[in-house]
Amino acid sequence: MRILIVEDDLSLAEILATALIEQRYVVDTVSDGEAAWQQVKTVTYDLIVMDMMLPKLDGISLCRRLRSQSYGIPVLMLTALNNIADKVTGLDAGADDYVIKPVDLQELFARIRALLRRGSAQTPPILEWDGLRLDPSTYEVTYEEKPLYLTPKEYSLLEVLLRNGRRVVSRSAIIEHVWSLEDPPEEDTVKAHIKTLRQKLKSVGAASDFIETVHGVGYRLRQPSLHQ
Repeated sequence: MRILIVEDDLSLAEILATALIEQRYVVDTVSDGEAAWQQVKTVTYDLIVMDMMLPKLDGISLCRRLRSQSYGIPVLMLTALNNIADKVTGLDAGADDYVIKPVDLQELFARIRALLRRGSAQTPPILEWDGLRLDPSTYEVTYEEKPLYLTPKEYSLLEVLLRNGRRVVSRSAIIEHVWSLEDPPEEDTVKAHIKTLRQKLKSVGAASDFIETVHGVGYRLRQPSLHQ
């Protein structure tokens, strides 16, 4: 899941980004509304966390622009203005929810999870493939009921593969979904993560080719075995 943070308080933006990365999200940050608009036009986001008061283009105006251009991305507004009129203004502009500053991280996480569930109602809450089970709500991964302990990057990479199944995912698509725009890796880094992920899967009993390489294209999950 990829989240865009739009916040001109750079220290707060860093705190939020770090906390969300630890929650297994891919995070990009910008500091003004116009930069956010450019990001949304070029990158697919699952959710936007934006301050109401922003330079160049404020949060309310940005939200109205998004909705007028038919962007349905869930928007969580951050505001220091704790009064009903400002909340109503934000919601009427198209925001889906709001959090009052100073931000309580646990409340923020809960509201983000709720918005993401609402925005992906067709997506199964638990991803399963041939004995592998990933629960996005708890970040637990098991193979044949044996726990699999993954780093945030390994978890995100496996989630992308599970959501695509037998569809081949290119290395560039993996980079786009798993790494933020501030630290895109070389393709060799993707190969290294795939290698480690295969080793961890094998350590709990999965086949060594559970993740298949489609040479010159990318990766996909192997065909589920007929005999369990």
